[in-house]
Amino acid sequence: MKVEIIAEVAQAHDGSLGILHSYIDALAKAGVDTLKFQMHIAEAESSDKEPFRINFSYEDDTRYDYWNRMGFTFDQWKEIKAHCKEVGVNFLCSPFSIKACQWLKELGETRIKIASGEIENNLMHDYIIGFASEVLISSGMSTIADLEKCETFYCSKSIKTSVFQCTTAYPTPAEEIGLNVIDELLESFDCAVGLSDHSGEIFPSLGAVSKGASKLEFHAVFDKRMFGPDSSSSLDMDQIKELVKGVRFLEKVLSNPTDKHNADKFDQLKKMFGKSLAVNKDLVSGHIIQASDLESKKPAGEGYSTANYLDLINKKLNKNLSKYSFINSTDFE
Repeated sequence: MKVEIIAEVAQAHDGSLGILHSYIDALAKAGVDTLKFQMHIAEAESSDKEPFRINFSYEDDTRYDYWNRMGFTFDQWKEIKAHCKEVGVNFLCSPFSIKACQWLKELGETRIKIASGEIENNLMHDYIIGFASEVLISSGMSTIADLEKCETFYCSKSIKTSVFQCTTAYPTPAEEIGLNVIDELLESFDCAVGLSDHSGEIFPSLGAVSKGASKLEFHAVFDKRMFGPDSSSSLDMDQIKELVKGVRFLEKVLSNPTDKHNADKFDQLKKMFGKSLAVNKDLVSGHIIQASDLESKKPAGEGYSTANYLDLINKKLNKNLSKYSFINSTDFE
Protein backbone atom coordinates (compact mmCIF):
# COMPACT_ATOMS: atom_id res chain seq x y z
CA MET A 1 0.00 0.00 0.00
CA LYS A 2 1.41 3.38 -1.04
CA VAL A 3 0.30 6.20 1.25
CA GLU A 4 -0.07 9.67 -0.24
CA ILE A 5 1.40 12.24 2.17
CA ILE A 6 -0.23 15.64 1.65
CA ALA A 7 1.25 18.72 3.33
CA GLU A 8 -1.09 21.70 3.41
CA VAL A 9 0.54 25.12 3.26
CA ALA A 10 -2.82 26.84 3.82
CA GLN A 11 -2.22 30.31 5.32
CA ALA A 12 1.30 29.57 6.62
CA HIS A 13 2.70 31.87 3.93
CA ASP A 14 0.85 34.84 5.54
CA GLY A 15 0.23 36.37 2.14
CA SER A 16 3.88 36.33 1.05
CA LEU A 17 4.52 34.74 -2.33
CA GLY A 18 8.21 34.38 -1.46
CA ILE A 19 7.45 32.49 1.74
CA LEU A 20 5.01 30.25 -0.12
CA HIS A 21 7.70 29.31 -2.62
CA SER A 22 10.10 28.58 0.23
CA TYR A 23 7.53 26.14 1.62
CA ILE A 24 7.44 24.33 -1.71
CA ASP A 25 11.21 23.76 -1.61
CA ALA A 26 11.30 22.78 2.06
CA LEU A 27 8.39 20.34 1.88
CA ALA A 28 9.73 18.70 -1.27
CA LYS A 29 13.00 18.08 0.59
CA ALA A 30 11.03 16.70 3.54
CA GLY A 31 9.73 13.93 1.26
CA VAL A 32 6.01 14.64 0.98
CA ASP A 33 4.12 13.57 -2.13
CA THR A 34 1.69 16.44 -2.53
CA LEU A 35 1.46 20.10 -1.58
CA LYS A 36 -2.02 21.37 -0.91
CA PHE A 37 -3.02 25.01 -1.09
CA GLN A 38 -6.15 27.02 -0.43
CA MET A 39 -7.29 29.35 -3.19
CA HIS A 40 -8.93 32.40 -1.63
CA ILE A 41 -10.31 35.15 -3.86
CA ALA A 42 -11.75 37.57 -1.31
CA GLU A 43 -14.23 39.43 -3.53
CA ALA A 44 -15.75 36.18 -4.78
CA GLU A 45 -15.62 34.27 -1.51
CA SER A 46 -16.14 36.64 1.40
CA SER A 47 -17.96 39.72 2.64
CA ASP A 48 -17.71 42.18 5.52
CA LYS A 49 -20.29 40.02 7.33
CA GLU A 50 -17.93 37.03 7.65
CA PRO A 51 -16.71 36.67 11.25
CA PHE A 52 -13.22 35.60 12.30
CA ARG A 53 -13.02 31.99 13.46
CA ILE A 54 -10.16 33.11 15.70
CA ASN A 55 -9.62 36.84 16.04
CA PHE A 56 -5.87 36.48 15.79
CA SER A 57 -4.88 39.19 13.31
CA TYR A 58 -3.14 42.42 14.29
CA GLU A 59 -3.32 43.88 10.77
CA ASP A 60 -6.65 42.78 9.29
CA ASP A 61 -9.79 44.60 10.45
CA THR A 62 -12.12 42.03 8.89
CA ARG A 63 -12.04 38.48 7.67
CA TYR A 64 -12.49 39.85 4.16
CA ASP A 65 -9.33 41.92 4.61
CA TYR A 66 -7.49 38.80 5.73
CA TRP A 67 -8.57 36.74 2.72
CA ASN A 68 -7.68 39.63 0.44
CA ARG A 69 -4.16 39.68 1.90
CA MET A 70 -3.90 35.89 1.58
CA GLY A 71 -4.81 35.83 -2.11
CA PHE A 72 -2.61 35.55 -5.20
CA THR A 73 -3.20 36.43 -8.83
CA PHE A 74 -3.94 33.83 -11.48
CA ASP A 75 -0.45 34.27 -12.95
CA GLN A 76 1.09 33.75 -9.52
CA TRP A 77 -0.87 30.52 -9.15
CA LYS A 78 0.56 29.38 -12.47
CA GLU A 79 4.04 29.99 -11.06
CA ILE A 80 3.17 28.12 -7.86
CA LYS A 81 1.98 25.09 -9.81
CA ALA A 82 5.05 25.19 -12.04
CA HIS A 83 7.34 25.32 -9.02
CA CYS A 84 5.68 22.19 -7.57
CA LYS A 85 6.26 20.35 -10.84
CA GLU A 86 9.88 21.52 -10.91
CA VAL A 87 10.66 20.02 -7.48
CA GLY A 88 8.68 16.81 -8.10
CA VAL A 89 5.63 17.19 -5.88
CA ASN A 90 1.96 17.12 -6.81
CA PHE A 91 -0.06 20.34 -6.77
CA LEU A 92 -3.45 20.15 -5.04
CA CYS A 93 -5.80 22.97 -4.16
CA SER A 94 -9.08 23.62 -2.37
CA PRO A 95 -11.31 26.25 -4.01
CA PHE A 96 -13.54 28.44 -1.86
CA SER A 97 -15.54 30.12 -4.61
CA ILE A 98 -16.78 29.44 -8.10
CA LYS A 99 -14.19 31.94 -9.30
CA ALA A 100 -11.48 29.79 -7.68
CA CYS A 101 -12.93 26.73 -9.42
CA GLN A 102 -12.72 28.58 -12.72
CA TRP A 103 -9.08 29.41 -12.08
CA LEU A 104 -8.27 25.80 -11.22
CA LYS A 105 -9.97 24.68 -14.41
CA GLU A 106 -7.86 27.19 -16.38
CA LEU A 107 -4.77 25.85 -14.61
CA GLY A 108 -5.62 22.42 -15.98
CA GLU A 109 -6.34 20.96 -12.56
CA THR A 110 -8.60 17.91 -12.63
CA ARG A 111 -7.92 16.80 -9.04
CA ILE A 112 -9.72 18.94 -6.46
CA LYS A 113 -9.80 18.92 -2.65
CA ILE A 114 -13.26 19.65 -1.23
CA ALA A 115 -12.93 21.47 2.10
CA SER A 116 -15.26 20.26 4.83
CA GLY A 117 -17.16 23.57 4.84
CA GLU A 118 -18.06 23.11 1.17
CA ILE A 119 -19.73 19.69 1.46
CA GLU A 120 -23.22 21.15 1.04
CA ASN A 121 -22.18 23.70 -1.61
CA ASN A 122 -24.06 22.14 -4.51
CA LEU A 123 -23.40 25.17 -6.70
CA MET A 124 -19.69 24.40 -6.42
CA HIS A 125 -20.16 20.65 -6.85
CA ASP A 126 -22.15 21.15 -10.05
CA TYR A 127 -19.36 23.31 -11.42
CA ILE A 128 -16.56 20.94 -10.39
CA ILE A 129 -18.09 17.94 -12.18
CA GLY A 130 -17.63 19.87 -15.41
CA PHE A 131 -13.84 19.55 -15.33
CA ALA A 132 -12.67 17.31 -12.46
CA SER A 133 -11.74 13.64 -12.69
CA GLU A 134 -10.99 13.18 -8.99
CA VAL A 135 -12.11 14.81 -5.73
CA LEU A 136 -10.82 14.41 -2.18
CA ILE A 137 -13.51 15.14 0.41
CA SER A 138 -12.94 16.08 4.06
CA SER A 139 -15.66 15.36 6.59
CA GLY A 140 -14.82 18.05 9.18
CA MET A 141 -18.11 19.38 10.55
CA SER A 142 -20.17 16.88 8.54
CA THR A 143 -21.86 13.63 9.47
CA ILE A 144 -21.24 10.34 7.72
CA ALA A 145 -24.60 10.87 5.96
CA ASP A 146 -23.48 14.29 4.67
CA LEU A 147 -20.21 12.82 3.47
CA GLU A 148 -21.94 9.90 1.81
CA LYS A 149 -24.33 12.21 -0.04
CA CYS A 150 -21.45 14.27 -1.43
CA GLU A 151 -19.34 11.24 -2.32
CA THR A 152 -22.27 9.47 -3.98
CA PHE A 153 -22.96 12.54 -6.11
CA TYR A 154 -19.42 12.56 -7.51
CA CYS A 155 -19.41 8.79 -8.00
CA SER A 156 -22.62 9.09 -10.00
CA LYS A 157 -20.70 11.36 -12.38
CA SER A 158 -17.88 8.77 -12.73
CA ILE A 159 -15.48 10.96 -10.74
CA LYS A 160 -12.91 9.20 -8.56
CA THR A 161 -13.28 9.95 -4.86
CA SER A 162 -11.42 9.81 -1.56
CA VAL A 163 -12.92 10.56 1.85
CA PHE A 164 -11.13 11.87 4.92
CA GLN A 165 -11.85 11.73 8.61
CA CYS A 166 -11.35 15.27 9.84
CA THR A 167 -12.12 17.00 13.13
CA THR A 168 -12.71 20.74 13.04
CA ALA A 169 -10.70 21.72 16.12
CA TYR A 170 -7.40 23.60 16.08
CA PRO A 171 -5.38 21.96 17.49
CA THR A 172 -7.37 18.75 17.81
CA PRO A 173 -6.99 17.04 21.22
CA ALA A 174 -6.33 13.30 21.31
CA GLU A 175 -9.86 12.66 22.56
CA GLU A 176 -11.35 14.12 19.36
CA ILE A 177 -9.07 12.64 16.66
CA GLY A 178 -11.61 9.92 15.82
CA LEU A 179 -9.44 7.15 14.43
CA ASN A 180 -12.43 4.86 14.91
CA VAL A 181 -14.05 6.71 12.01
CA ILE A 182 -11.33 5.37 9.71
CA ASP A 183 -12.76 1.88 10.28
CA GLU A 184 -16.27 3.12 9.57
CA LEU A 185 -15.25 4.91 6.39
CA LEU A 186 -13.39 1.85 5.08
CA GLU A 187 -16.50 -0.22 5.70
CA SER A 188 -18.98 2.30 4.29
CA PHE A 189 -17.19 3.68 1.22
CA ASP A 190 -15.76 1.93 -1.80
CA CYS A 191 -12.91 4.41 -2.22
CA ALA A 192 -9.62 5.50 -0.68
CA VAL A 193 -9.84 6.66 2.93
CA GLY A 194 -7.61 9.19 4.62
CA LEU A 195 -7.06 11.33 7.70
CA SER A 196 -6.95 15.11 7.61
CA ASP A 197 -5.32 15.92 10.93
CA HIS A 198 -5.00 19.16 12.91
CA SER A 199 -3.46 17.83 16.12
CA GLY A 200 0.03 19.21 15.57
CA GLU A 201 1.40 15.71 16.28
CA ILE A 202 2.53 12.88 13.99
CA PHE A 203 0.91 10.10 16.02
CA PRO A 204 -2.66 10.27 14.64
CA SER A 205 -1.40 9.93 11.07
CA LEU A 206 0.74 6.91 11.94
CA GLY A 207 -2.24 5.36 13.71
CA ALA A 208 -4.46 6.02 10.70
CA VAL A 209 -2.02 4.26 8.37
CA SER A 210 -1.97 1.22 10.64
CA LYS A 211 -5.78 1.16 10.36
CA GLY A 212 -5.70 1.22 6.56
CA ALA A 213 -5.74 4.91 5.64
CA SER A 214 -3.98 5.47 2.33
CA LYS A 215 -3.93 9.28 2.39
CA LEU A 216 -2.70 11.68 5.05
CA GLU A 217 -3.17 15.43 5.16
CA PHE A 218 -1.81 17.90 7.71
CA HIS A 219 -0.91 21.57 7.96
CA ALA A 220 2.76 22.48 7.60
CA VAL A 221 4.62 25.36 9.23
CA PHE A 222 8.26 26.35 9.60
CA ASP A 223 7.80 27.08 13.30
CA LYS A 224 4.73 26.67 15.50
CA ARG A 225 5.41 30.07 17.06
CA MET A 226 4.76 31.79 13.73
CA PHE A 227 1.84 34.17 13.25
CA GLY A 228 -1.28 32.56 11.82
CA PRO A 229 -4.50 30.74 12.68
CA ASP A 230 -3.15 27.23 12.06
CA SER A 231 0.42 27.36 13.42
CA SER A 232 -0.20 25.47 16.67
CA SER A 233 -2.16 22.74 14.86
CA SER A 234 0.51 22.22 12.18
CA LEU A 235 3.56 19.99 11.87
CA ASP A 236 6.97 21.61 11.63
CA MET A 237 9.64 20.43 9.20
CA ASP A 238 11.36 18.07 11.65
CA GLN A 239 8.02 16.45 12.50
CA ILE A 240 7.16 16.10 8.81
CA LYS A 241 10.48 14.37 8.07
CA GLU A 242 9.85 11.98 10.97
CA LEU A 243 6.28 11.35 9.78
CA VAL A 244 7.46 10.56 6.25
CA LYS A 245 10.03 8.14 7.69
CA GLY A 246 7.38 6.49 9.85
CA VAL A 247 4.84 6.16 7.05
CA ARG A 248 7.36 4.62 4.64
CA PHE A 249 8.36 2.18 7.40
CA LEU A 250 4.72 1.24 8.03
CA GLU A 251 4.16 0.73 4.30
CA LYS A 252 6.79 -2.02 4.36
CA VAL A 253 5.35 -3.49 7.55
CA LEU A 254 1.81 -3.63 6.18
CA SER A 255 2.91 -4.95 2.79
CA ASN A 256 4.79 -7.87 4.33
CA PRO A 257 2.51 -9.88 6.65
CA THR A 258 4.09 -12.40 9.00
CA ASP A 259 2.91 -16.03 9.06
CA LYS A 260 2.90 -17.02 12.72
CA HIS A 261 1.70 -20.52 11.81
CA ASN A 262 5.10 -21.49 10.45
CA ALA A 263 8.39 -20.97 12.29
CA ASP A 264 10.71 -23.10 10.12
CA LYS A 265 13.02 -20.16 9.44
CA PHE A 266 13.78 -19.98 13.15
CA ASP A 267 14.98 -23.60 13.47
CA GLN A 268 18.64 -22.68 13.96
CA LEU A 269 17.80 -19.86 16.37
CA LYS A 270 15.46 -22.10 18.33
CA LYS A 271 18.29 -24.58 18.77
CA MET A 272 20.69 -21.80 19.77
CA PHE A 273 18.37 -20.22 22.34
CA GLY A 274 16.57 -23.41 23.34
CA LYS A 275 17.50 -25.55 26.31
CA SER A 276 18.37 -29.17 27.06
CA LEU A 277 18.08 -30.97 30.40
CA ALA A 278 21.10 -31.26 32.70
CA VAL A 279 21.63 -32.26 36.32
CA ASN A 280 22.30 -29.52 38.87
CA LYS A 281 24.51 -31.62 41.17
CA ASP A 282 26.75 -34.68 41.11
CA LEU A 283 24.54 -37.79 41.04
CA VAL A 284 25.49 -41.44 41.54
CA SER A 285 24.35 -44.53 39.68
CA GLY A 286 21.01 -45.75 41.02
CA HIS A 287 19.74 -42.28 41.88
CA ILE A 288 16.03 -41.71 41.20
CA ILE A 289 15.64 -38.49 39.25
CA GLN A 290 13.41 -35.73 40.71
CA ALA A 291 12.58 -32.25 39.38
CA SER A 292 14.85 -30.78 42.07
CA ASP A 293 17.82 -32.53 40.37
CA LEU A 294 17.35 -30.78 37.05
CA GLU A 295 18.66 -27.66 35.31
CA SER A 296 18.06 -26.27 31.78
CA LYS A 297 21.10 -25.37 29.68
CA LYS A 298 21.75 -24.09 26.17
CA PRO A 299 21.68 -25.26 23.43
CA ALA A 300 18.68 -27.38 22.53
CA GLY A 301 19.25 -30.80 21.02
CA GLU A 302 21.74 -32.09 23.63
CA GLY A 303 19.73 -35.04 24.88
CA TYR A 304 16.37 -34.43 26.48
CA SER A 305 14.33 -31.32 25.77
CA THR A 306 13.23 -29.20 28.71
CA ALA A 307 9.69 -29.48 27.31
CA ASN A 308 9.73 -33.21 28.22
CA TYR A 309 11.30 -33.08 31.68
CA LEU A 310 8.35 -34.92 33.26
CA ASP A 311 9.35 -38.04 31.28
CA LEU A 312 12.50 -38.32 33.45
CA ILE A 313 10.89 -38.05 36.87
CA ASN A 314 11.35 -41.29 38.92
CA LYS A 315 13.73 -42.81 36.37
CA LYS A 316 16.85 -44.55 37.80
CA LEU A 317 20.36 -43.62 36.63
CA ASN A 318 22.63 -46.41 35.36
CA LYS A 319 25.80 -44.35 35.75
CA ASN A 320 27.29 -41.45 37.70
CA LEU A 321 26.60 -37.97 36.33
CA SER A 322 28.69 -34.93 37.12
CA LYS A 323 27.16 -31.57 38.02
CA TYR A 324 25.68 -29.68 35.02
CA SER A 325 26.23 -32.50 32.54
CA PHE A 326 23.52 -33.06 29.94
CA ILE A 327 21.16 -36.03 30.33
CA ASN A 328 20.76 -38.60 27.54
CA SER A 329 18.52 -41.62 27.07
CA THR A 330 21.51 -43.97 27.65
CA ASP A 331 21.88 -42.68 31.23
CA PHE A 332 18.93 -44.74 32.57
CA GLU A 333 18.22 -48.37 33.32
